[in-house]
Formats: sequence, C-alpha cells, structure tokens
Amino acid sequence: MVVKKVLDTNIVLYFLGNKLAEPLLAGDYYVSVISEIELLSYASITQAEEESIQEFLSETHIVGVTESVKNEAVSLRRAFSLKIPDAIVAATAVVLGAELLTMILVSFE
Repeated sequence: MVVKKVLDTNIVLYFLGNKLAEPLLAGDYYVSVISEIELLSYASITQAEEESIQEFLSETHIVGVTESVKNEAVSLRRAFSLKIPDAIVAATAVVLGAELLTMILVSFE
C-alpha cells in the first residue's frame, strides 16, 4: 500500500539541494499550494532553480485550500499556535489522511 505524504517547503528545498539524510522513496507525494507559492516566490530565485522546482512539482499533486483544509487549519492554529502557512500545510496532511514530512518540530500532544 502506498502511503500519501505531504511535503513541507523545507523538505522540498532539502531534497532539491541534496541535503536530506535519507532519499525520498517512491510514493504518492502531495504539496500544498502554500508550499508551491513559498518555493516559487523567493526574490533571488534563478531561472535554473525555478525550472528545477517546477519539474519537481510536476511530479506531485498540488493541493489547494479547500473548505475542509481551511477549517482544519483554523483548528490546528488555535490548538498549537502555528503560523498560518504551517497550519495550512499540516491541515492538508490531516484532511488527506497523509503523513506530513517537515523539518519543523511541533508537538501535537
């Protein structure tokens, strides 16, 4: 069974920079539209970096902010004092029933 995985912005950057401790295994990968915006909006991004990001994103499922994601993000932000982008990315994983891969350490207890 293939496990769905939502990739946070920092994981994509580490992957593209060959800085992950372990490679991403074959799987069903999702990226929030929030991460897509973050990845493509760096002021100093080069054309080669943008192309690399676009190529990577084309191999994933981009997930928009649906009503369910919005509601879950509100709940997560209230419960854990997350920044709005982080709450949306985490909510995307919750709504999809997916594992969230991130470098941000948050205790959800």
